[in-house]
Parts: sequence; C-alpha cells; structure tokens
Amino acid sequence: MYAKALGLKHEPFSIAPDPRYLFMSERHREALAHLLYGIKGGGGFVLLTGEIGAGKTTVCRCFLEQVPKKCNVAYIFNPKLTADELVESVCTEFGVQVEPGATGKGRVDALNEFLLRTHAVGQNNLLIIDEAQNLSLDVLEQLRLLTNLETRERKLLQIVLIGQPELRDMLAQPQMEQLAQRVIARYHLGALSEDEMRHYIRHRLEVAGWGGPLPFERAALARIFKLSRGVPRRINLLCDRALLGAYSQGKRRADDKMVVQAGNEVFGADRRAARRQALAQHAPMLALGAAGLAVALGAAYWVGGLGSAVQAVPVASAASAASAGNAASGAGGVAAAASGPAVPRLAASAAALAAAAPALIDQAELRANLARNGLAERAAWQGLAGRWGQPSTATDSCTDLLSANVRCQKLNLNFGQLRQLDRPAALLLQGEGVSGYALLQGLSAQGATLRLGEQTLKLPLVQLAAWWRGEALTLWRSPEGYAGSMTNGARGPAVKWLAARLAQANQDGGALEPPVFDDALKARVQVFQRLHGLASDGVAGPTTLMQLNRATSVDEPRLLTN
Repeated sequence: MYAKALGLKHEPFSIAPDPRYLFMSERHREALAHLLYGIKGGGGFVLLTGEIGAGKTTVCRCFLEQVPKKCNVAYIFNPKLTADELVESVCTEFGVQVEPGATGKGRVDALNEFLLRTHAVGQNNLLIIDEAQNLSLDVLEQLRLLTNLETRERKLLQIVLIGQPELRDMLAQPQMEQLAQRVIARYHLGALSEDEMRHYIRHRLEVAGWGGPLPFERAALARIFKLSRGVPRRINLLCDRALLGAYSQGKRRADDKMVVQAGNEVFGADRRAARRQALAQHAPMLALGAAGLAVALGAAYWVGGLGSAVQAVPVASAASAASAGNAASGAGGVAAAASGPAVPRLAASAAALAAAAPALIDQAELRANLARNGLAERAAWQGLAGRWGQPSTATDSCTDLLSANVRCQKLNLNFGQLRQLDRPAALLLQGEGVSGYALLQGLSAQGATLRLGEQTLKLPLVQLAAWWRGEALTLWRSPEGYAGSMTNGARGPAVKWLAARLAQANQDGGALEPPVFDDALKARVQVFQRLHGLASDGVAGPTTLMQLNRATSVDEPRLLTN
C-alpha cells in the first residue's frame, strides 16, 4: 500500500525469503565461511545457531548455492522424528533404495552402501538438518553413529545442524560429549549492530527502488534498533508497519511515535519479558521435590554440561540462553509418562536438586537492588581488576592492565560456557526497565553467587536466566610477547609458549618449539580446540588461550563452586 506512494517497485520489508533482498552482514559472511570450511573438514558435524529471525535460512541458502556439484545434499526441515524415522528420511532424501519392511539396521546398511559407492566415484555426501533444536537426544545419538560410517581415509557423511540457541545447550550436556567432540566448526549468528541495521534497511529500500534519504527519522531508527534488538525479521516487521502508519497519516517519513505504535501492533507485550515473568512464577516448583520433578530436571538439563564453543565478540550482542520453560515442558512429558522402580530414584534426585538450589529472591527486591547497585561497564572492569589483584583504576579499554599481561575480553556466553571457562566475570543483567553489571563470584549446578554493591546474592540459575541474556566481561592472562591472535606465520616467545602448553594439554609428546607458527602447530591447536569444544579453526585467539590456561593450570582466579 505505502510502496506505491513512495515510488517503490516492490514491498521492501516482506518477510518472504526473496533472494533479491539478500543482505550479508559481516556476521552472516563469517557464518557462511564456517559452513564452507566445515564441508571441507572430512566428516563430522558443523553447527550453526542463532536467534529466531537472525538469518540462518539466508546463510543456508547461500551455502547451498556454493556446495560443489559433486556433493549430494539431503535436507531435513522437520526433525521431530524417531531415530528410525530419521534414518528412513535420510535414505529417502539421498534416493537410497531400501527393501520393503527393512529394519533399522537394514536401512543403515543400505545407507552405508550408498555412501561407499558414491565415495568411490569421488562424490561427497552432506546432510543438513534445520530446526535441529527439536531433535531428541536419541536422534542426536543416532546421528553421531551415522558419522561412524567411514573409510580409512575419511568419514563418509558430513552433517550440518542448524538451530536456535537451545541447540548449543543440548550439546553441552555431559551425555552429548562424544557428539560435541565431533563438531569441527561452529558459529553462533548474532544480531545486527545498529550501524549494520541502517545498512540493512537502506539495502532493502534501494533494491525496492528507493533512492533518497531513509524514510525514517533518526529517533525512529534508534527505536527500531531497540525494539528489534537487531534481529532482521523483527526489523522487517517494524519497518513495514511503521511506513504503513506514516502512509495512513499522509507522511513520507516515519517518526519515533509511529515506530512505538508499530511495535505495539506487531509484537504486543514483549515476549521475552513475558517469558522471564513466567520463569519467575514457576521457579518455586523447584522446591516441591517429586511434585516438581519436571521443572527441576528441566533446569538441570538446561544448565548442565560443558563443551560448547565460546566465541569472543568485539562488541556485545544480545544472546538468549536456552528456554528453561521449554526444557521443563519436555521433561514434564517424560515425568508424566514415567512409572516403575526408576521413579523413586528420579524423585529423590529432583528433591536433592531442589534442596541444593538457592532460595528465590523477590523480583521487586532484585530489581531495586540492580537499579541501586548495578555497575556501569567501567566500574565492572574495575571490580574484575580488583579480583585479579590489579590496579582498580582500569579504563573502559583496560589499558592499565596490559603491563601485567592481563587482558580484557567481552564475551557472549551461556551457563555451560561460563562453567567451562571457570573465571570471575561481570554479567550484564537486564529487565523491568533497569540494567547493570553484577560480579559473578561463584557458579554451581543449581545457582550463581553474585556481588551487587555491598551485597552478595545467591540466585537459582532458573531465576538468573530471566535477567541475563549472555553478555559477560572477563579477564585472562596472556603469554609473554602476545600481540594478538596467533596463526600461520606468527613468531616470538608467545608461539614457543603456545607449543609447550599444547604439548602439556594434549599429552602428545614433547614440545615442538618452532620459531614460527607452522602447519604442525596449527594442527595441534585444532586438536586442542576439538577436545575442548571450541571452533577448530587453528587460530590461537583469546578464548582458545583462556581454555589452554585452564587446562594447564596457569595461575588465574577461579570461580567458587560451592
């Protein structure tokens, strides 16, 4: 309707996946590079996660266009299947002929024969599973077994899992460790920055035929970013409705009020706020023992485990942890159907979990405490510096700490990754109109110990999840002579330190002590990264070195675990 009035040829903000409007931000290009690297890795899993509407399908479409012709592709977009149904679907997608009435083993044997036959003529085979957060643990285990189909030289099946952030937390569970170690490349697609959002809006308008200044006032653009949180699909919905509002008022530009009204019409009450409120309301069920089994096991399922990739980001990007509500409802289905001698043991485990969890803090009290004592970013860096015995006059960029080989890092994490890195951090808490950093001092399976002002708070993880979206600040100790991420061609004492520490961590013989970062050292870095659930890119960056410090007992502050 407004497109014609603005002289546009098409509707610029349709949520239909029109390839004419493809916009590849730097994050999307990095995600695509990880997928392309993964299919050259000779088998195993490649993992792409991101928020709803972040552009995973866009990246996957570009990826499919660049898959070599000699690669056979099977695409499964409805993964709510049993293990046998999954294998049957994979056979169907690859065109594998299966005898009528074949058993699960018969289908796997037929698939294996197909993979060997195509490998013999130089073809590769790629399985892509979309919405992979809906896979059950049994199906994930079946997928892991499929990657055992191999020759002496290489694995025969490459699997790409695409899903929402919950998928990362599923793979961080202890029982998924074998699968997690087979992830050869992973990337979490974050939201657009505010500057990228402007480029995104301009790109779509220009493709539709717009040639002038953006039809949004400056305040309106700021409001769009705030309401959309940089998620492309939400940006489309807001821009479309705001321009429609401007058209209905006879204006050619949308202002701040129009965007606010558009947000109310499109989103209603913020669903995240509703979810946080629901979590807070249901969290007391943790204390109900066997009656609270579903919620207790759901919370344990969600926060347990290590092994996820930890990716440093130059600027904070909003990232949600997995939905504890979804995990609880899934566990609830199991609990409702359970019977027999296992039930008393499960009930006892749930009761023990509930008893160990810290007591809930009143939401109003927590909000008031955060409003009063929440730290600004500079103060958060200062608080962390004190924990490391460094001068507490750190600036925003932490330049005062570099002389002691202590460096600052801004990260995007979940609870499993916090536990894996095992170091004090400052968590950005947000909700109910307030925000601020709190210092994380301890982390257990059930709760976190936070410092807010003069108060030490112990929060259940299920309650903390309603306030923390993943942004964290932390410090780490770098090797002598470290000047940035090390890769092929790097030289100096930091490279020698890296080689010696990798030999200690991997337990693979003596240190190489190379004068330069070469292919052999890169291979050792990749081995370490795979063993510790990191993206195996062979680059010794901050998060790899943080984990190497932990694995080789470098003297750094650790989190309390009680």
